[in-house]
Amino acid sequence: MKNIAVLMGGYSHEWQISLKSGAVISENIDRSKYNVFEIAILEEGWYYTDAKEEKHFIDKNDFSITVNGEHITFDCAYNTIHGTPGEDGIFQSYLELLGIPQTSCDSYQSAITFNKRDCIAVLKPWNITTGKHIYLNKDDAYDSKDVAIRLGLPYFVKANRSGSSFGVSKVYKTEELDAALQLAFEVDTEAIIESFLDGIEVSVGIYKIDENLIVLPPTEIISENDFFDYEAKYSGRSQEITPARISPELTQAVQVQTKRIYEVLNCKGIARADFIFHNGIPHFIEINTNPGMSKESIIPQQIRATGRTLKEVFTAIIENTIKYHS
Repeated sequence: MKNIAVLMGGYSHEWQISLKSGAVISENIDRSKYNVFEIAILEEGWYYTDAKEEKHFIDKNDFSITVNGEHITFDCAYNTIHGTPGEDGIFQSYLELLGIPQTSCDSYQSAITFNKRDCIAVLKPWNITTGKHIYLNKDDAYDSKDVAIRLGLPYFVKANRSGSSFGVSKVYKTEELDAALQLAFEVDTEAIIESFLDGIEVSVGIYKIDENLIVLPPTEIISENDFFDYEAKYSGRSQEITPARISPELTQAVQVQTKRIYEVLNCKGIARADFIFHNGIPHFIEINTNPGMSKESIIPQQIRATGRTLKEVFTAIIENTIKYHS
Protein backbone atom coordinates (compact mmCIF):
# COMPACT_ATOMS: atom_id res chain seq x y z
CA MET A 1 0.00 0.00 0.00
CA LYS A 2 1.09 3.56 -0.64
CA ASN A 3 2.19 5.73 2.27
CA ILE A 4 0.36 9.04 2.61
CA ALA A 5 1.64 11.85 4.83
CA VAL A 6 -1.12 14.18 6.05
CA LEU A 7 0.66 17.50 6.62
CA MET A 8 -0.86 19.77 9.26
CA GLY A 9 0.07 22.62 11.55
CA GLY A 10 2.29 25.38 10.22
CA TYR A 11 4.08 28.39 11.64
CA SER A 12 1.22 30.91 11.60
CA HIS A 13 -1.67 31.78 13.93
CA GLU A 14 -3.71 29.13 12.09
CA TRP A 15 -1.69 26.12 13.20
CA GLN A 16 -4.30 24.79 15.64
CA ILE A 17 -7.06 25.06 13.04
CA SER A 18 -4.85 23.13 10.64
CA LEU A 19 -4.44 20.33 13.17
CA LYS A 20 -8.24 19.99 13.24
CA SER A 21 -8.34 19.93 9.44
CA GLY A 22 -5.64 17.27 9.36
CA ALA A 23 -7.53 15.09 11.81
CA VAL A 24 -10.66 15.17 9.62
CA ILE A 25 -8.68 14.37 6.49
CA SER A 26 -6.85 11.53 8.22
CA GLU A 27 -10.14 10.06 9.46
CA ASN A 28 -11.55 10.08 5.93
CA ILE A 29 -8.69 8.58 3.95
CA ASP A 30 -9.34 5.04 2.77
CA ARG A 31 -7.20 2.82 5.03
CA SER A 32 -7.79 -0.16 2.75
CA LYS A 33 -5.75 1.66 0.07
CA TYR A 34 -3.26 3.74 2.02
CA ASN A 35 -1.08 3.76 5.10
CA VAL A 36 -1.79 7.15 6.69
CA PHE A 37 0.70 9.10 8.77
CA GLU A 38 -0.30 12.37 10.45
CA ILE A 39 2.75 14.64 10.23
CA ALA A 40 2.83 17.78 12.37
CA ILE A 41 4.81 20.59 10.75
CA LEU A 42 5.41 22.96 13.65
CA GLU A 43 8.10 25.42 14.67
CA GLU A 44 9.05 23.05 17.48
CA GLY A 45 9.74 20.31 14.91
CA TRP A 46 8.33 18.04 12.20
CA TYR A 47 7.16 14.71 13.52
CA TYR A 48 4.82 11.73 13.41
CA THR A 49 3.24 10.59 16.67
CA ASP A 50 2.54 6.86 16.87
CA ALA A 51 -0.17 5.01 18.82
CA LYS A 52 2.10 4.95 21.89
CA GLU A 53 2.39 8.76 21.77
CA GLU A 54 6.03 8.47 20.76
CA LYS A 55 7.28 11.15 18.40
CA HIS A 56 9.27 10.17 15.30
CA PHE A 57 10.96 13.22 13.83
CA ILE A 58 11.21 13.77 10.11
CA ASP A 59 14.57 13.35 8.42
CA LYS A 60 14.55 16.55 6.37
CA ASN A 61 17.13 15.17 3.94
CA ASP A 62 14.50 13.02 2.26
CA PHE A 63 11.30 13.73 4.25
CA SER A 64 11.19 10.30 5.85
CA ILE A 65 10.70 8.77 9.28
CA THR A 66 12.06 5.69 10.97
CA VAL A 67 9.58 3.66 13.03
CA ASN A 68 10.64 0.45 14.80
CA GLY A 69 13.73 0.31 12.63
CA GLU A 70 11.75 0.71 9.38
CA HIS A 71 12.67 3.58 7.07
CA ILE A 72 9.39 5.04 5.77
CA THR A 73 9.13 7.34 2.76
CA PHE A 74 5.96 8.82 1.31
CA ASP A 75 4.23 8.36 -2.04
CA CYS A 76 2.12 11.50 -1.59
CA ALA A 77 1.61 14.30 0.92
CA TYR A 78 -1.92 15.52 1.61
CA ASN A 79 -1.15 19.14 2.38
CA THR A 80 -3.58 20.80 4.80
CA ILE A 81 -1.15 23.23 6.43
CA HIS A 82 -2.82 26.63 6.84
CA GLY A 83 -0.60 29.66 6.41
CA THR A 84 3.17 29.51 6.13
CA PRO A 85 5.03 27.33 5.18
CA GLY A 86 2.45 25.04 3.61
CA GLU A 87 0.13 27.48 1.88
CA ASP A 88 2.57 30.09 0.60
CA GLY A 89 4.76 27.86 -1.57
CA ILE A 90 7.69 27.31 0.80
CA PHE A 91 6.90 23.71 1.73
CA GLN A 92 5.76 23.01 -1.82
CA SER A 93 9.20 24.07 -3.08
CA TYR A 94 10.86 21.70 -0.60
CA LEU A 95 8.70 18.76 -1.67
CA GLU A 96 9.20 19.62 -5.35
CA LEU A 97 12.98 19.43 -4.87
CA LEU A 98 12.54 15.99 -3.29
CA GLY A 99 10.12 14.83 -5.99
CA ILE A 100 7.29 14.10 -3.56
CA PRO A 101 3.76 14.80 -4.90
CA GLN A 102 1.54 16.99 -2.74
CA THR A 103 -2.14 17.76 -3.11
CA SER A 104 -2.37 21.55 -3.06
CA CYS A 105 -1.19 24.17 -5.56
CA ASP A 106 2.41 24.05 -6.75
CA SER A 107 4.93 26.46 -5.25
CA TYR A 108 4.54 29.35 -7.71
CA GLN A 109 0.74 29.28 -7.68
CA SER A 110 0.69 28.96 -3.88
CA ALA A 111 2.91 32.02 -3.47
CA ILE A 112 0.59 34.08 -5.67
CA THR A 113 -2.71 32.94 -4.18
CA PHE A 114 -1.53 33.33 -0.58
CA ASN A 115 -0.64 36.96 -1.23
CA LYS A 116 -3.99 38.78 -1.55
CA ARG A 117 -2.38 41.80 -3.27
CA ASP A 118 -0.55 39.72 -5.88
CA CYS A 119 -3.52 37.46 -6.51
CA ILE A 120 -5.83 40.41 -7.22
CA ALA A 121 -3.18 41.97 -9.48
CA VAL A 122 -2.89 38.75 -11.51
CA LEU A 123 -6.67 38.40 -11.89
CA LYS A 124 -7.57 42.00 -12.81
CA PRO A 125 -6.50 41.73 -16.49
CA TRP A 126 -8.89 38.76 -16.78
CA ASN A 127 -11.89 40.95 -15.93
CA ILE A 128 -12.47 39.43 -12.51
CA THR A 129 -14.59 41.96 -10.59
CA THR A 130 -13.24 43.00 -7.18
CA GLY A 131 -13.66 45.88 -4.75
CA LYS A 132 -11.26 48.81 -4.46
CA HIS A 133 -7.96 48.32 -2.64
CA ILE A 134 -5.06 50.21 -1.11
CA TYR A 135 -1.85 48.39 -0.18
CA LEU A 136 0.59 49.35 2.57
CA ASN A 137 3.87 47.95 3.81
CA LYS A 138 4.62 48.24 7.51
CA ASP A 139 6.75 51.39 7.31
CA ASP A 140 4.77 53.17 4.59
CA ALA A 141 3.34 56.61 5.26
CA TYR A 142 -0.42 57.00 4.82
CA ASP A 143 -3.15 59.60 5.11
CA SER A 144 -6.23 58.39 6.98
CA LYS A 145 -8.48 60.98 5.39
CA ASP A 146 -7.25 60.10 1.90
CA VAL A 147 -7.98 56.40 2.52
CA ALA A 148 -11.55 57.26 3.55
CA ILE A 149 -12.04 59.44 0.48
CA ARG A 150 -10.72 56.76 -1.90
CA LEU A 151 -12.56 53.78 -0.41
CA GLY A 152 -15.45 55.27 1.51
CA LEU A 153 -16.48 54.23 5.01
CA PRO A 154 -16.68 51.63 6.35
CA TYR A 155 -13.80 49.59 4.91
CA PHE A 156 -11.75 46.55 5.91
CA VAL A 157 -8.10 46.37 6.94
CA LYS A 158 -6.50 42.95 6.55
CA ALA A 159 -3.14 41.30 6.95
CA ASN A 160 -2.11 40.65 3.36
CA ARG A 161 -0.77 37.14 3.92
CA SER A 162 -3.00 35.46 6.46
CA GLY A 163 -6.19 33.47 6.80
CA SER A 164 -8.99 32.63 9.25
CA SER A 165 -9.62 36.39 9.66
CA PHE A 166 -6.49 36.93 11.75
CA GLY A 167 -5.43 40.58 11.54
CA VAL A 168 -8.76 41.79 10.14
CA SER A 169 -10.70 44.87 11.27
CA LYS A 170 -13.73 46.74 10.00
CA VAL A 171 -13.11 50.48 10.16
CA TYR A 172 -16.07 52.84 10.59
CA LYS A 173 -14.24 56.05 11.49
CA THR A 174 -11.09 57.63 10.06
CA GLU A 175 -9.40 57.68 13.47
CA GLU A 176 -9.77 53.86 13.77
CA LEU A 177 -7.31 53.19 10.94
CA ASP A 178 -4.16 53.38 13.09
CA ALA A 179 -5.31 50.64 15.46
CA ALA A 180 -6.56 48.48 12.57
CA LEU A 181 -3.20 48.69 10.81
CA GLN A 182 -1.38 47.92 14.04
CA LEU A 183 -3.46 44.74 14.38
CA ALA A 184 -2.78 43.75 10.76
CA PHE A 185 0.95 44.37 11.14
CA GLU A 186 1.07 42.07 14.16
CA VAL A 187 0.27 39.27 11.71
CA ASP A 188 2.10 40.39 8.55
CA THR A 189 4.43 43.14 7.34
CA GLU A 190 1.97 43.95 4.54
CA ALA A 191 -1.63 45.16 4.82
CA ILE A 192 -4.49 45.42 2.35
CA ILE A 193 -7.24 47.99 2.83
CA GLU A 194 -10.42 46.94 1.05
CA SER A 195 -13.65 48.75 0.26
CA PHE A 196 -16.78 47.47 2.00
CA LEU A 197 -19.15 45.63 -0.33
CA ASP A 198 -22.74 45.37 0.81
CA GLY A 199 -24.41 42.15 -0.29
CA ILE A 200 -24.75 38.39 0.11
CA GLU A 201 -21.47 36.64 0.99
CA VAL A 202 -20.88 33.23 -0.57
CA SER A 203 -18.03 30.76 -0.70
CA VAL A 204 -17.51 28.24 -3.50
CA GLY A 205 -15.35 25.11 -3.38
CA ILE A 206 -13.69 23.63 -6.45
CA TYR A 207 -11.28 20.84 -7.37
CA LYS A 208 -9.97 19.13 -10.50
CA ILE A 209 -9.89 15.42 -11.31
CA ASP A 210 -8.21 14.59 -14.62
CA GLU A 211 -9.47 17.32 -16.95
CA ASN A 212 -12.76 17.77 -15.11
CA LEU A 213 -13.38 20.77 -12.89
CA ILE A 214 -15.86 19.98 -10.13
CA VAL A 215 -17.47 23.13 -8.72
CA LEU A 216 -19.28 22.63 -5.43
CA PRO A 217 -22.57 24.31 -4.47
CA PRO A 218 -22.11 27.81 -3.02
CA THR A 219 -22.44 28.33 0.71
CA GLU A 220 -24.18 31.46 1.95
CA ILE A 221 -22.49 32.98 4.99
CA ILE A 222 -24.45 34.99 7.55
CA SER A 223 -22.35 36.16 10.48
CA GLU A 224 -23.88 37.00 13.86
CA ASN A 225 -20.89 39.29 14.36
CA ASP A 226 -20.10 42.44 12.42
CA PHE A 227 -18.37 40.35 9.75
CA PHE A 228 -17.22 36.75 9.19
CA ASP A 229 -14.40 36.95 11.75
CA TYR A 230 -12.53 34.20 13.61
CA GLU A 231 -15.25 33.80 16.26
CA ALA A 232 -17.97 33.57 13.62
CA LYS A 233 -16.01 30.97 11.68
CA TYR A 234 -15.01 28.66 14.51
CA SER A 235 -17.28 29.36 17.49
CA GLY A 236 -20.64 28.84 15.84
CA ARG A 237 -21.52 32.52 15.57
CA SER A 238 -22.57 32.28 11.94
CA GLN A 239 -25.03 30.53 9.70
CA GLU A 240 -23.56 28.65 6.77
CA ILE A 241 -26.33 27.67 4.39
CA THR A 242 -25.53 25.14 1.67
CA PRO A 243 -26.68 25.52 -1.03
CA ALA A 244 -26.88 29.30 -0.84
CA ARG A 245 -30.32 30.89 -1.04
CA ILE A 246 -29.64 32.57 -4.37
CA SER A 247 -31.23 32.16 -7.78
CA PRO A 248 -30.02 29.54 -10.30
CA GLU A 249 -28.71 32.44 -12.41
CA LEU A 250 -26.60 33.84 -9.56
CA THR A 251 -25.42 30.35 -8.64
CA GLN A 252 -24.25 29.78 -12.20
CA ALA A 253 -22.58 33.20 -12.32
CA VAL A 254 -20.50 32.64 -9.19
CA GLN A 255 -19.59 29.07 -10.19
CA VAL A 256 -18.43 30.27 -13.62
CA GLN A 257 -16.27 32.92 -11.92
CA THR A 258 -14.82 30.31 -9.56
CA LYS A 259 -13.90 28.07 -12.50
CA ARG A 260 -12.32 30.97 -14.33
CA ILE A 261 -10.24 32.01 -11.32
CA TYR A 262 -9.08 28.43 -10.69
CA GLU A 263 -8.06 28.05 -14.33
CA VAL A 264 -6.37 31.45 -14.68
CA LEU A 265 -4.33 30.83 -11.55
CA ASN A 266 -3.58 27.23 -12.65
CA CYS A 267 -4.62 25.82 -9.28
CA LYS A 268 -4.79 22.16 -8.28
CA GLY A 269 -6.30 20.26 -5.39
CA ILE A 270 -9.25 21.62 -3.45
CA ALA A 271 -9.62 25.40 -3.30
CA ARG A 272 -12.33 27.74 -2.04
CA ALA A 273 -13.12 31.15 -3.50
CA ASP A 274 -15.00 33.82 -1.55
CA PHE A 275 -17.32 36.40 -3.10
CA ILE A 276 -19.82 39.08 -2.20
CA PHE A 277 -22.80 39.72 -4.48
CA HIS A 278 -22.71 43.51 -4.69
CA ASN A 279 -25.37 45.05 -6.91
CA GLY A 280 -26.10 41.56 -8.21
CA ILE A 281 -22.53 40.93 -9.41
CA PRO A 282 -20.16 38.46 -7.70
CA HIS A 283 -17.13 40.43 -6.47
CA PHE A 284 -14.09 38.27 -5.79
CA ILE A 285 -12.59 38.63 -2.30
CA GLU A 286 -9.90 35.94 -2.07
CA ILE A 287 -9.08 32.31 -2.80
CA ASN A 288 -7.92 29.80 -0.21
CA THR A 289 -5.87 26.95 -1.67
CA ASN A 290 -5.61 24.97 1.58
CA PRO A 291 -9.14 25.58 2.88
CA GLY A 292 -10.23 24.48 6.32
CA MET A 293 -11.38 20.88 6.60
CA SER A 294 -12.42 20.82 10.24
CA LYS A 295 -15.91 19.69 11.15
CA GLU A 296 -16.98 23.35 11.26
CA SER A 297 -15.53 24.13 7.83
CA ILE A 298 -17.34 24.97 4.61
CA ILE A 299 -15.80 22.50 2.13
CA PRO A 300 -16.96 19.35 3.99
CA GLN A 301 -20.49 20.83 4.06
CA GLN A 302 -20.39 21.42 0.31
CA ILE A 303 -19.05 17.95 -0.47
CA ARG A 304 -21.84 16.34 1.55
CA ALA A 305 -24.40 18.50 -0.28
CA THR A 306 -23.32 16.88 -3.58
CA GLY A 307 -24.04 13.39 -2.24
CA ARG A 308 -20.33 12.48 -2.23
CA THR A 309 -18.40 11.43 0.85
CA LEU A 310 -15.19 12.99 2.09
CA LYS A 311 -13.50 9.62 1.63
CA GLU A 312 -14.47 9.52 -2.06
CA VAL A 313 -13.20 13.03 -2.72
CA PHE A 314 -9.96 12.70 -0.74
CA THR A 315 -9.19 9.39 -2.46
CA ALA A 316 -9.77 10.98 -5.87
CA ILE A 317 -7.53 13.93 -4.96
CA ILE A 318 -4.70 11.67 -3.79
CA GLU A 319 -4.89 9.40 -6.83
CA ASN A 320 -5.05 12.38 -9.18
CA THR A 321 -2.04 14.00 -7.48
CA ILE A 322 0.06 10.87 -7.88
CA LYS A 323 -1.14 10.29 -11.46
CA TYR A 324 -0.18 13.74 -12.70
CA HIS A 325 3.00 14.21 -10.69
CA SER A 326 6.00 14.96 -12.85
